[in-house]
Amino acid sequence: MSGPTSASSVPVDMTITSLSDDYLARFVELDPVTATNCGVGGHDDRLTDLSPEGHQQRADLARATLTRLRATAPLDAGEAVAADVLGERLRSQLELHESGVAATALNLLASPVQDIRMVFTLAEPRTFEDWKALALRLRAVDGALRGLRRSLTEGAQVGRVAARRQVLAVAQQCEAWAGGSAFDPLVAQAWQVPDAPVEEVDEAASEAAGAFAAFARFLRDELVRVAPAEDAVGTEVHGLWLRHFLGTEVDPLEAYAWGWEEFHRIESEIRRVAATAESPVQVANRLDADPRYRAATATEFEAWLQRGVDSAMTALRGAHFDIDAAVTRLECRISPEDGATAAYYTAPSADLTRPGRVWWRAPTSTGPIPTWRELSRVHHEGVPGHHLQQAAVVAGSAGLNRFQRLLCDVPGHSEGWALYAERLMAELGFLDDPGFLLGMLDGQLLRAARVILDIGLHLRLPVPGGSAPWTPARALEFLRARTTTDPALQPREVARYLGWPGQAVSYKLGERAWLAAREAYRARLGHRFDLKAFHGHALGIGPMGLGALREHLLPRP
Repeated sequence: MSGPTSASSVPVDMTITSLSDDYLARFVELDPVTATNCGVGGHDDRLTDLSPEGHQQRADLARATLTRLRATAPLDAGEAVAADVLGERLRSQLELHESGVAATALNLLASPVQDIRMVFTLAEPRTFEDWKALALRLRAVDGALRGLRRSLTEGAQVGRVAARRQVLAVAQQCEAWAGGSAFDPLVAQAWQVPDAPVEEVDEAASEAAGAFAAFARFLRDELVRVAPAEDAVGTEVHGLWLRHFLGTEVDPLEAYAWGWEEFHRIESEIRRVAATAESPVQVANRLDADPRYRAATATEFEAWLQRGVDSAMTALRGAHFDIDAAVTRLECRISPEDGATAAYYTAPSADLTRPGRVWWRAPTSTGPIPTWRELSRVHHEGVPGHHLQQAAVVAGSAGLNRFQRLLCDVPGHSEGWALYAERLMAELGFLDDPGFLLGMLDGQLLRAARVILDIGLHLRLPVPGGSAPWTPARALEFLRARTTTDPALQPREVARYLGWPGQAVSYKLGERAWLAAREAYRARLGHRFDLKAFHGHALGIGPMGLGALREHLLPRP
């Protein structure tokens, strides 16, 4: 495997397309975990350097590429869009690096620790060489965590350290992974493959587990001592993450007020559809017990999910969306027990040999599993949500460069589209069953609550009706009283907002941007507006920040 190259060797004379592709090629050398996640092969024997030097290398590459970008003129309108997209992402990356928050990010859901763990869930070794590469990557866990430890230690020395709640939560995760939940399945799989280097994989897995155990001790014995008890990050840091997750400037106070308006609107809509004065919690309890919306076992649930994905794909293809035949395969799987607490999507590999997949949280009980919420999650994670948006770009957007197709992700754009997709399926008549329609509204209610709680907690805004600010305890009480989130997961939900500032608002604010873009598009075209054509154009221009979406989506007059 070739090692990382110097950012200073980026060629000067480039088009926007070749510059973007060159940036991607150099970036994945510096970030092998991202390479695997976005389906770029050739880097599966290494892990990302999370030391201060590793972060600096990636920042240097971003800075050098941004300099070249400023000196490169777009050849056409498509390159002009690509230049805006690349420039915005590079500036955001540098802003996070220079503030110090990127190198010291630590939370229970989506930080470098979880990236190291989760990259092994994508491992699909088939050949002897694949297994050897996997063993090398397992042995690299110790070095990656040692590098991260140095970054966290240096950050703590200047007061940049995650809150105590996040440090302890990650320590607990690492202890679980060290106990075998992370790597034992890989070793068991190796035993089933003839000629796999089983002993080498077993030894490497033990080393990786030991590395997680050592990192957990570092968190508990050292980092937690200097970790603040206060969870709120404040206006400045929250603003950095908001710009990163949305790709545009947002007035958090306006967004907070709008979140409340949206929350009240959805509450009223739930009561209207349910034809009752009951609260959303009471409606949910009734639907949970309804045999029409229950799967008897986890196996039956997984089969139900796959049927939902396949049915949506068949119904939408051709009639409402042009879907490339290469991406009609979409797999549903139950995630590992230590995976995410909600459904998530992983895109196909660049060559489409690894299909898109939707992963569901393992059921927390052995009893019947309610399904009334899940159909909208099928639409969110699958089609017309994340899979249609991301896999279609990977497979069929010849006008997009490789950075746009494989590496560019702005949650306001992607999560906003997926939430818009849930609502769209109701508009298209696929949620006429009131139970499944209430499932969509239930999910929308939680996303509106996230806008309120994310901004309210980090900016310490007053709770309506009083002068006391939002606290984790008040946020938990709000979720319990006003949403139908699984009670067992509510503390983790609050911890998510606290440890991942700005991300939770990307769903609803992103959906708002998509709806506004559609109405502006409709107003521009008048009677010539066609919904299918709008969606084809919107997805065809690729991922981008919400600011660029406003600028580039409208058709030319």
